[in-house]
Amino acid sequence: MNMPTKALLSQEGDTRLHSRKPPFNLLRWFSLVSLAVIGTVAVALGSVSTRFVITESVQRDALLTSQFIQAIASAEVRHVSIPNVRTMGELLDPRKDKDFPDVDPLARANARGEFLDHIEHLPDVILANIYAPDRVVIWSTNPALMGTRIHTDDDLDQAFASRTPVSASYHDVDHSRMEQKFVTPPEYIFIENYIPLFDADGNKVTAMVEIYKEPKDLINRMERGLILIWLATALGGGLIYLGLYWIVRRAAIQLAVQQKQLITNETFVALGEMSSAVAHSLRNPLATIRSSAELALEFDSGAAHKNINDIIGQVDRMSKWVRELLQSLRPLNDEAEPVNLVAALHDSLMAFEQQVAKANVRVVFEPRETPMVLSQQVQLTQILNSLLANALEAMEKGGTLTITLEPTDANGVCVVVSDTGKGMTEEQRSMAFRPFYTTKRGGLGVGLVLVKRIMERFGGAVTLESREGEGTIVRLSFKRLT
Repeated sequence: MNMPTKALLSQEGDTRLHSRKPPFNLLRWFSLVSLAVIGTVAVALGSVSTRFVITESVQRDALLTSQFIQAIASAEVRHVSIPNVRTMGELLDPRKDKDFPDVDPLARANARGEFLDHIEHLPDVILANIYAPDRVVIWSTNPALMGTRIHTDDDLDQAFASRTPVSASYHDVDHSRMEQKFVTPPEYIFIENYIPLFDADGNKVTAMVEIYKEPKDLINRMERGLILIWLATALGGGLIYLGLYWIVRRAAIQLAVQQKQLITNETFVALGEMSSAVAHSLRNPLATIRSSAELALEFDSGAAHKNINDIIGQVDRMSKWVRELLQSLRPLNDEAEPVNLVAALHDSLMAFEQQVAKANVRVVFEPRETPMVLSQQVQLTQILNSLLANALEAMEKGGTLTITLEPTDANGVCVVVSDTGKGMTEEQRSMAFRPFYTTKRGGLGVGLVLVKRIMERFGGAVTLESREGEGTIVRLSFKRLT
């Protein structure tokens, strides 16, 4: 292959590497999107709720003020017994006193004085003005405004035109408006109300009462209501976010576990199919080679005798590999059954008695109870044999093999198998449960993989701790039979 071709292939490989999209992070995207959506909805709901509370409170206060003023106007007219059923709106403008010669001037003055006194002493009033239809201020609690003509006031024009009460709320004084000349400036929010007064027929607006109020009690109640609304909105949004986050987080973890399990199952299926084909193809040739070698031993006792024994040994090793490979990849469909854990440990230790003595290993196993666990007798024996074989191989120069039983939080029992062997490096420990990874010469690397599969098959778990030069600790967690 020439150099340009190599460079081209290398460039294509780099392009594929950089163009590969990272996996979709469900939890991260949900956290960002849901936080934005829930935050937006919470702010919108809070804004709508606060606007509703303020508007409704102001409108309600304006309605009560309007009803109170109109009731006072009607009452004062009745008390002074003015003939021809004149209304208070017709009596307020002093410029039109001469238009009603049939009205007693004293009665007119008394009715007007009583009404204006009520207006001036209304609760929370900071300014009160009364306008004639020509927009002239005919009376005000601020004497400086009396006789002033208001030319530009949209709210006043709307009230005269619609002949209905008009209200508005303000936070700051509008100095451009001539009528907002307060003797005592408002501290915070103030409300402006326009209340029309009609003639005797009820068709024509004869006067307009303008009331500026600073209802401190109402303002305090609105502030408390707004605080409660925003606290409830924030708390509700936070609880919804945390609840959804918890659910999605559990779903993401479950999906990751299932995806990992699916990949593992697919890997084992593919390896099983391939390994089964290879193993079945190798069994007959291996059996033939071994039979031929044994036959050769009967006819040859010379120099080739050692080589023939080596052939038989290597064939046996390959046959063992084939058995281990098929065993590790076959489906685990056996149902769980009660197994005496201590009895299974004793049986496995008895099976390795000669190897233990030969390796000069001291065994420490002093159980104080004999728990029954959920497993399967044959497969549990296979697990224990695999762990004991690994521990003995790690202690070539002798050591101590310790087996203890410990209770777990989930009403289970844990078997701890520890040795004082050569241990593993961090890299070896992280690769220990991967298929076909082994540090032993001549090993296949399926022992711990099979241990992990069998333990998880029956609802258990296996963990491994190891330090180079210090030894290895394996923990098998079983479900106790209750």
